[in-house]
Parts: sequence; structure tokens; C-alpha cells
Amino acid sequence: MKDFHKLKAWEKAHKLTLDVYIQTKDFPKEEVYGLTNQMRRSSVSIPTNIAEGCGRNSKAEMIQFFNIAIGSSSELEYQLLLAHDLHYLQDEIYTKLSEELIEVRRMLYVYSQKLKIDLKL
Repeated sequence: MKDFHKLKAWEKAHKLTLDVYIQTKDFPKEEVYGLTNQMRRSSVSIPTNIAEGCGRNSKAEMIQFFNIAIGSSSELEYQLLLAHDLHYLQDEIYTKLSEELIEVRRMLYVYSQKLKIDLKL
């Protein structure tokens, strides 16, 4: 078991989630059960799966949850693009959130690869 609070990827994913919540609060009201909800769920899924993976007893299980987090980051990547194209996110906000997301995904991928090397997968 590993303390997820100590992982930079979790810290950055948590910050990204907070940023997504802030940016989606002013989305149109008709999106509250649509895109707003989907973006929030996808963003929450990233640090949640990192935390759950760290709570598992094996590196293989940790990798599995990190892969789920990576998948959620791909969902959020598209949702950010959609929100931008619908003019719900300004260019600079879209760019900032996308860059944060790419950094988190890259960190998770690298960390997963290191765990796989440890397991000789």
C-alpha cells in the first residue's frame, strides 16, 4: 500500500479536478445533467482511481487502477474539447486545463511503466 497524498500525479489530478469544478460552474443550466456532470465525473475519476490503486495490495492492481485513471483522462480530454468548441471554455482556460490533463496522464503512464518493469510484465 502506498500513500496517494505523496504522489505528484494525485496532487496534480486533484488540482485539475478543482479547476474543472470552478470552470464548469458557469456552464449553461441546461448542461447541469449533461456536459457539466460528465466533465466533473471524469475529472473526479482520475484522482479517485489513483487513490484506490494506491490502496491495493499489489503493483498489478495499482497498474490496473492507474490505467482506469488514464482512460478517464481521455474522456475528459474530449469533454474539454467539446466544451471549448461549444464556447463554454475560453481559449486560455481550455489550453490551461488541457495542459494540466496531459501532464497528469504522462505522469500516470510513466509511473505505470515503472511498476510494470518492477513486475517484469
